[in-house]
Amino acid sequence: MNAGGFHPSRGALIDIGGRRLRAVAAGPADAAPLVVLECGAFGCAADWAVVQQRLAARGLRSLAYDRAGLGYSDPGPDPRDGRAIAEDLEALLDRLDEDGPLVYVGHSMAGLMARVFVPRNAERVLGVVLVDAVTPEMIQVRRAAAGIHAYRGAMKVVGAWASAGFMRPVSLVIGDLIGLEGEARSEKRRIYGSAGHTRWAAREVQAWPATSAMGREAGAFPADLPVAVVTAGDARTGAALKALQMVPAQRSSRGYVDHVKGANHASLLGKAFADPIVAGVEHVLKTAR
Repeated sequence: MNAGGFHPSRGALIDIGGRRLRAVAAGPADAAPLVVLECGAFGCAADWAVVQQRLAARGLRSLAYDRAGLGYSDPGPDPRDGRAIAEDLEALLDRLDEDGPLVYVGHSMAGLMARVFVPRNAERVLGVVLVDAVTPEMIQVRRAAAGIHAYRGAMKVVGAWASAGFMRPVSLVIGDLIGLEGEARSEKRRIYGSAGHTRWAAREVQAWPATSAMGREAGAFPADLPVAVVTAGDARTGAALKALQMVPAQRSSRGYVDHVKGANHASLLGKAFADPIVAGVEHVLKTAR
């Protein structure tokens, strides 16, 4: 079990069939559609605390969660690829009786997972918001692939040595680069320093090529699906990467792109820069209707 230190003010543990996922809901209970928030690599539900507050302030209902083995969720079966993650999220939504329309919001590596989950649930997904996200095609671009495989190699080592406890002191320094507050900030630091969280997060990263292949096999999002792309930094910052990140929005007849000056990959989710993410959600809702 991965629930040590779980604080009931930050969600609930939901049984999805012999194991539990931690889910954090926010916003008016009767609001629709539901905004589903998928964290990036090594992330957890706490990453979305500021965004959930901002969404709730606009009368929007959201759900963030810890994937299997991450945060306070129980581990799941290997491999931890996009298909397994999509199946878990579908089971979680089913157990929560969430059968209505969704907006899918994914940060970072969740851009891969979006391309697996959304086609499987096409009849209920109103649109997608990609937050400084990767795409399945990036691994086929030489320069991007080199960075991806270097990251996978580093994370394989980190995951293998997680039980040594070295992540605990590291979490005191870089446990929260988002800029969270209160219990969410404490939770993020506890989780980031957890050996179990680190091991299972590393397994997801090792599945990057497989998840990318699944996303490419599923194909691009439909041309009429609203897609908002929100990136960290102005348009000139990492222009080559941004050119790849923007493709899903450019392919959409209802696409939207916002480059957030001053933000970085983590702080984009925090107090100073979360509003553009909310604007992306509102764009999806406006154009989907």
